[in-house]
Amino acid sequence: MGGVPFEEEYVTEEPTAESLATPEDEAPIKQRKNGLYPGVSDELAANMRSGWADTELRDLQPIEQAPHTARRRAALSARFPGERLVVPAGNLRTRSNDTEYPFRASTEYVYLTGDQTHDGVLVLEPTGAEGHTATVYLLPRSDRENGEFWLDGQGELWVGRRHSLAEAEQLLGIPAADVRELPAALAGATGPVRVVRGHDAGIEAALGEKTTAARDEELRVFLSELRLVKDEWEIGQLQAAVDSTVRGFEDVVKVLDKAEATSERYIEGTFFLRARVEGNDVGYGSICAAGPHATTLHWVRNDGDVRSGDLLLLDAGVETRSLYTADVTRTLPINGRFNALQRKIYDAVYEAQEAGIAAVRPGARYLDFHEAAQRVLATRLVEWGLLGDMDVEKVLELGLQRRWTLHGTGHMLGLDVHDCAAARRETYADGTLEPGMCLTVEPGLYFQADDLTVPEEYRGIGVRIEDDILVTEDGNRNLSAGLPRTADEIEAWMARLKG
Repeated sequence: MGGVPFEEEYVTEEPTAESLATPEDEAPIKQRKNGLYPGVSDELAANMRSGWADTELRDLQPIEQAPHTARRRAALSARFPGERLVVPAGNLRTRSNDTEYPFRASTEYVYLTGDQTHDGVLVLEPTGAEGHTATVYLLPRSDRENGEFWLDGQGELWVGRRHSLAEAEQLLGIPAADVRELPAALAGATGPVRVVRGHDAGIEAALGEKTTAARDEELRVFLSELRLVKDEWEIGQLQAAVDSTVRGFEDVVKVLDKAEATSERYIEGTFFLRARVEGNDVGYGSICAAGPHATTLHWVRNDGDVRSGDLLLLDAGVETRSLYTADVTRTLPINGRFNALQRKIYDAVYEAQEAGIAAVRPGARYLDFHEAAQRVLATRLVEWGLLGDMDVEKVLELGLQRRWTLHGTGHMLGLDVHDCAAARRETYADGTLEPGMCLTVEPGLYFQADDLTVPEEYRGIGVRIEDDILVTEDGNRNLSAGLPRTADEIEAWMARLKG
């Protein structure tokens, strides 16, 4: 780390009311005294105010998604006529002392603006009974006159240049204003208001009792359901995320020998490199589960041994710079070859996934693909004698296969890895599939290391196969088809990459 801002490192005196006072036309700067920070000479302050080039960017082109975000805002406006709608990006969160977690703007804000900066707020102001005027409230450039840009911990000298409000307007296609003026404006606002909660406590406090939890939840639910069907631009982003993820899986296969000499963290780090180079980040904590760790659904500690002869369950996805994420899983033999039992279990999961993918088509019930996959797995578990003499229909009726299948067979995918999670059940889990929906199909079988109800040789084996499936007009398209799925294809692919 490069240290801390001047006043935090060297100033020890407590600020007084006088020292915090600022002229009305200047933004408040903490620990201000007589127009300057304590310990800063008039000469240094004057020097820092001058001698800077004009860096304003002009004639900027709108971001790619600007036409799409405009359509989304129009849909939102039509749903809540006559109401003020407030959608915050969120704030920085402290990780440790004076360092923050990497910021990730709220999904709702990104979906409606394309912007990813912290403290941003989108406000849709009603223009009457119908229609809204949209304004995005942002932090402007750091003030060089009052020293903010070099004396404040979030000043541009410390954390990098921000876009000016004029630049933001050109890029986003939305009028921009200073977010520091927004709380007062909201506090004095009249009429019905809704806010997306949980992202900006200051904005919620400014709104006070103007909003209710029930009305705000209706806003969140609508925005979640609006994302169920992806537009062509979003589909392109998802495909790009998947394509990078495919390359990340290839990277991992090439270094499995190094992972064996270290730990699962080598796998995690290898995939993360691809995600950071080609995208923004990983879309979720990578699951790099070797051996019996593969039976833990969300194994993200990634600190275990990688051993030849075991399986590696790798569940990982690259998040694009526009924040759309892939979500792909492959279960790989670490030494490049499945043994007989591993292949038997893998083939059962593959068969279940094939049945699930075949059930994904427009007009189908959302749950059809889950039920198709579960039926295959239940059938195999009965055939293997793990459920006594019970027939498959009874097993499914009682849900007994779930001891080893554990989870649902998929979920919606988009800006969030589990996208549209606030949607109503009748529009999601109990709804029907439409072209443009994108979901995962990811059946699995997991035999815990301490499960005494299965033969010993099964214990500690976990297999999941997951692909990202787009619903099309005439069926579906596997966005992650670039990765092999059958056991034979997996072995040939690994041999080629390792060779």
